[in-house]
Amino acid sequence: MALKIVYKICCGIDVHKTFVVACIASTNDKGVTSYESHRFSTYTSGLKTLLQWLLDRNCKDVCMESTGKYWIPVYNVLEKDCSIVLAHPKYVKAIRGKKTDKKDAQWIADLFKHDLVAGSFMPPADIRQLRDRMRYRFKLTFFKSSEKNRLQNCLTVSNLCSWAGLTPTNNESAGKKKSVRVSKAGCYIKPLLVQCANAVVKSKKHPEIRNRYLRIKKRRGHKKTIIAIARMLLTALYHMLKNGENYNAELYQKSDLPPVDREITVEQALMIARNQGYKIKSATA
Repeated sequence: MALKIVYKICCGIDVHKTFVVACIASTNDKGVTSYESHRFSTYTSGLKTLLQWLLDRNCKDVCMESTGKYWIPVYNVLEKDCSIVLAHPKYVKAIRGKKTDKKDAQWIADLFKHDLVAGSFMPPADIRQLRDRMRYRFKLTFFKSSEKNRLQNCLTVSNLCSWAGLTPTNNESAGKKKSVRVSKAGCYIKPLLVQCANAVVKSKKHPEIRNRYLRIKKRRGHKKTIIAIARMLLTALYHMLKNGENYNAELYQKSDLPPVDREITVEQALMIARNQGYKIKSATA
């Protein structure tokens, strides 16, 4: 007993990322089916050409498999003028060993003309658009919460500076320090802070930062000093945001002042002077 022909003119579409293959199955009054296949691009112009190709052949019943998300633009272009059945790939899978894009499209058309394909439920276009927006909103909300929790876990001054790649690494073995280079972390924020540090040490608006830069540079060099200034800026930003305070230059100016009641030995004073770049000579010379 032959299967009943439900759709005398129908189309099966095999969907891919960059192209689709469409096959129109036309059955005459004697039950003989002829096939016509064509390949179209998935760009909008190509899909519009596909629609016109279907309408020119009086084909308004279409079946295609829901491959990933590639079916969405095809469905959006065809849905106003065609009756579309969207099928799960497992229900229209061709026989292994005889698969080509053209044969896959023909196989879908053969199944569909006998109404052997179970279609998936598709809500109207406005409901689909609302659903996509709600899913995207949920995704952004989840991402925001995830990032907020991650930042809260690392936002202490020491962890923040380490996360930004502004603290020296620990590389010690057998009591010897092999390297004190900063880590490679903070690939985005570290260059920004270094750029800000280079700008602020050249500015006369913040002498407390420039004076600290000049003092450290004498014994540590420019590169290490700029990293120290960048770390200083990040620490200041952290306290400003945490406490809701404006930048207070007096705090750095006070910290640079030597303590009044501190006593040091002559040897310590000489060492400090040498570290500052001074050359020590005898008073009788």
